[in-house]
Amino acid sequence: MGQYMKVATAGEVSPGEARLVEAGGKQIALFNVDGAYFALDNTCTHRGGPLAEGFIEGSAVTCPWHGAQFDIKSGQVMRPPAPQGVTLYPTRIVGEDVEVEV
Repeated sequence: MGQYMKVATAGEVSPGEARLVEAGGKQIALFNVDGAYFALDNTCTHRGGPLAEGFIEGSAVTCPWHGAQFDIKSGQVMRPPAPQGVTLYPTRIVGEDVEVEV
């Protein structure tokens, strides 16, 4: 089991948006989907594109480099060319803090 680390406050990432954060030396894409927070590894498994800069539609994010699509809630690939999913990190809200377990 990892350690939870504060990466943002609840008001910093609006619904439908993402932000690049760092926790435990890892680059993490933090997403707000309808008020719920999800954290994925920021690196697309196809060619390393930055998922925090991707196009968000509902609970899917499309890599801005080559169009691979991932489920924000699970990290699973929804559309190639990515060969595999990305790591999903557990998140929680403590007061106004958004924390990610790394």
